[in-house]
Amino acid sequence: MSNPVYLALDVPQLEPARALVEKVKAHIGGVKLGLEFFCAHGAHGVHEIAHCGLPIFLDLKFHDIPNTVARAMQAIHVYEPAIVTVHASGGRAMMEDAKAAAAEGCKVVAVTMLTSLDAADLTATGVYGSAETQVMRLAELAHEAGLDGIVCSGQEVGMVRKAWRDGFFVVPGLRPAGNGTGDQKRVVTPRQARDNGASVLVIGRPIARAEDPVAAARAIEATL
Repeated sequence: MSNPVYLALDVPQLEPARALVEKVKAHIGGVKLGLEFFCAHGAHGVHEIAHCGLPIFLDLKFHDIPNTVARAMQAIHVYEPAIVTVHASGGRAMMEDAKAAAAEGCKVVAVTMLTSLDAADLTATGVYGSAETQVMRLAELAHEAGLDGIVCSGQEVGMVRKAWRDGFFVVPGLRPAGNGTGDQKRVVTPRQARDNGASVLVIGRPIARAEDPVAAARAIEATL
């Protein structure tokens, strides 16, 4: 992938979102559309952003019984996404059915542990052990289920890459040097994530909310 940066388009209005993609598309490799965008704009919004000519990453984090997830995966074929997410905690059968139902060429990746969580948050939900242990546990399950890869923080991607050499690794929660962490807890810079083995770098606010989004995207691209 020539440019691994996918812009997380968490912008509530469609026209400003499309205008932002058009502005920065020479300096990014794709666009990530998450739950907020999809709920607000649906099929029309996805198609409008797709017209910009970049690969689409539908970050919908499917998590339900296997049959429901498989049908949902079939329903999004029309969007022709390059990448789709499911939750690894949905279990092996759910992930297997998700991959089987995905369109040809679409990478299905499993979310292991949200980058807004840390070990204390895990404990509060009844999961004991470190973030690294939980990510590796779910990565192994996703691998066994035949998925293409996982979503994890830049702090864990190097560890997972060593165990899953040909995996496809999506790293969100990235902050260029000098940027605040916001609601993210397990953060690294885009360069660090790339060096650690990330396949895709998901970057939102540092570009979307920058005073000059083009300059911000260009600066990030230059570090890679």
